Amino acid sequence: MKIMKKAIIFLLFTVIFASCKKVLEEVPQSFISKANFYQTQSDAEAAIRGAYSTFSTDYYGITYYLFVVLHSDYANGRGSQAPITIFDHLLDQTNIDRAAANWSSLYQAINRSNSVLDNVSKMTNISDDAKKRFLAEAHFLRGMAYFNLVRGYGPVPIKTKESADLSAVEGPREPESKVYDLIIADALAAEADLPESVGDQTGRASKYAAKMLLANVYLTLEKWSDAAAKANDVIASGHYSLVPVHKQEDFYNIFATITNSEDIMSVHHSNTRQSAIPTYEHRPNTPPYNYGSGGNFAWLPNLNSFIGSSWDNNDLRKSFNLYTKYIGPNGDSVSLPAASPILFKKFITTPQGFSSYSVPIYRYTEAFLIYAEASCMADGAPSDLALERLNKIKRRAYGYDPDVASPVDYPSGLSKDAFRDIVLKERGYEFILEGRRWWDLKRTGRAKEAMLAAGRGFIDARLLWPIPSEEINNNPALTQADQNPGY
Repeated sequence: MKIMKKAIIFLLFTVIFASCKKVLEEVPQSFISKANFYQTQSDAEAAIRGAYSTFSTDYYGITYYLFVVLHSDYANGRGSQAPITIFDHLLDQTNIDRAAANWSSLYQAINRSNSVLDNVSKMTNISDDAKKRFLAEAHFLRGMAYFNLVRGYGPVPIKTKESADLSAVEGPREPESKVYDLIIADALAAEADLPESVGDQTGRASKYAAKMLLANVYLTLEKWSDAAAKANDVIASGHYSLVPVHKQEDFYNIFATITNSEDIMSVHHSNTRQSAIPTYEHRPNTPPYNYGSGGNFAWLPNLNSFIGSSWDNNDLRKSFNLYTKYIGPNGDSVSLPAASPILFKKFITTPQGFSSYSVPIYRYTEAFLIYAEASCMADGAPSDLALERLNKIKRRAYGYDPDVASPVDYPSGLSKDAFRDIVLKERGYEFILEGRRWWDLKRTGRAKEAMLAAGRGFIDARLLWPIPSEEINNNPALTQADQNPGY
């Protein structure tokens, strides 16, 4: 009871990714004395769980998640979220506030990770193995948070020590290169000391989650050989395998299970810990996709994008991700109303009214697609292995055995540029609603092209999110001149 009491006082949760009711301030005011808290291995465990919990109910928290989903070209926002998808205007005040909440929650994760790094490293009443793991997890979480900060906001303040009060908030925006140096250092430290397997605790980071973080960072920085090598480490590890798919419902063996054979890291949900994502996908009471009365259907498919008429109906990912009918109260098939005739359905609720079990952070399929793209760019043309790994993902999507040549295989002889275009298209189909598309468009310089093709306008100022006014007002090292263009 004493440990639990201290954990509650410390605002740390005893479950990974517990639901947060509100975004906390960047510098939390209710940490108990470090001298009183960091005493036992259980204290250290509570502290690292608290760092995990700042990523909230969904992948980095629902506000962050909706931002990366609605900054993609395939989704239109509805209601107060509509301005996120209007790319020829700046964000309105409601969504500027949401961007500020994202900033705050990510720095909260950084501060809690820094607390673990500062204090657990000095503990003596703890096993060496546990200490190494907790510190590695803190490095992983800090690196992941900075990766999303720098991609979203550009240069950002770097904080590598715990901020215990307002006197520690000062810090200038640092060049992106310096932020990436820290991210890579954190990810490498995590890779070195995280366990190879976490069993069914896939809400916690493993060595292969760290490798996936590194692969994504290297891909973003166009360090092609490094990205391919880390992705290959994951593929060659033997720890994971592709979930078989023969019909579209089989994809629920990935998204509506506690864990599965391609789950590298994910946020888990149960009947007591629900995901908010289905609320944004579905109308109320539309079984078998939403059995609950909650439903805002605020994320609408944009059929002017790549998911429109050119998406092959034989690709099972299409029927898995989109739906037009649901089961009515009499058991009959009812078409969705004209106002929202097509909706997303990757994440669903169960008949008991609870949300989907898993929101992926890293899936095994991404290692194949990173390898395919990165090795092609490194070599100047797709190798046989790059082509085969791309085709494995496409074969599975059409219900074929991933390991056997199929009628839907991409042919050999593709140019570097043509092959990369195909990989990006496959990433678009594979990772709908998984927070990948906006970052893909940004890192490849295709955001404007994609938005125009999806029937939107575009201004360059929308490539970055606004720095919160509270940060500019409270951080002595910043002025309004540090604000991102347009805001």
